[in-house]
Amino acid sequence: MEKKVVELFAGGGGLALGLEMAGLEHEMLVEIDKDCVATLKHNRPEWNVIHEDIKEIEFKGVKSDIVTGGFPCQAFSYAGKKLGFEDTRGTLFFEFARAVKEIKPKICMAENVEGLVRHDNGRTLETMLEVLTDLGYNVQYKVLNAVNFNVPQKRKRMVLIGTLNGINFSYPKPNKKIFTIEDALKDVPDSDGINYSEKREKVLELVPPGGCWIDLPEDVKKEFMGKSYYSGGGKRGMARRMSWTEPCLTLTTSPSQKQTERCHPEETRPFTIREYARIQTFPDNWEFIGGKSSQYKQIGNAVPVKLGEILGKQLIKALDGKEKVSISKQAKLSAF
Repeated sequence: MEKKVVELFAGGGGLALGLEMAGLEHEMLVEIDKDCVATLKHNRPEWNVIHEDIKEIEFKGVKSDIVTGGFPCQAFSYAGKKLGFEDTRGTLFFEFARAVKEIKPKICMAENVEGLVRHDNGRTLETMLEVLTDLGYNVQYKVLNAVNFNVPQKRKRMVLIGTLNGINFSYPKPNKKIFTIEDALKDVPDSDGINYSEKREKVLELVPPGGCWIDLPEDVKKEFMGKSYYSGGGKRGMARRMSWTEPCLTLTTSPSQKQTERCHPEETRPFTIREYARIQTFPDNWEFIGGKSSQYKQIGNAVPVKLGEILGKQLIKALDGKEKVSISKQAKLSAF
């Protein structure tokens, strides 16, 4: 019997596709962005994709083994009232928790940026853990780096897991093999992309593979960096050219942001849309709908497909009772 999953904030389908590859069946996918919805429906017409603001959706009566979601993280307002679930009202985490409360899945999984662990000195995450605990879940979290899970990209994400009593979940073990940009872009199909301005291109032509602004001539460096030249910090993302022999740095929602440059290793240009998708481990037949900037954003915001698949397999193991690690022990292993 297929194990069902409800995915909230489904985006362009990275996690959804990975979970499908693992063997999970989608009961429902919820997404508010019209281009993301068009992408999901175009690639999987059979999926039950709901184009709606999550605040307008009633989840009572929905049956699912798993609820997942990469909710955008807004700060909470702490008034010291200790109202738990009610304290998070107005945030998208509240909507995630409401769906969990109404569906009551055996497992819930939330993913977010690594920085959530430290946000507001850890109080934001602490509130989330308390809310899910109050809903009856044993909760644990861990920061995973996608590069350790068949993804040619250094990309850290916080993965939070809540399980009902009697269900044990173990995080996947890192793989020894690290994939590089060369592995990712072998025989990549031609596709659209954006170009640098003539001025930016002339600067980046001076940067060697694996290099960044520190490799520029001093006069070019000062002009390109502006005030940042005199400020502290490494700023190694600026004027950064990738290397064939290394994994990519974290892809952002735009391939040409000055602070997080991801220049092609050989050609002086940003990665194309299909190159972006390859680095996020989307298959070549997964087509993105919308303008170029929207397509880059869908890919840059996604959970890498291969990471989603590996997490999906662990979720299935937990539901099948194949994980014997106790929650208390696993939580200690996973906590920071």
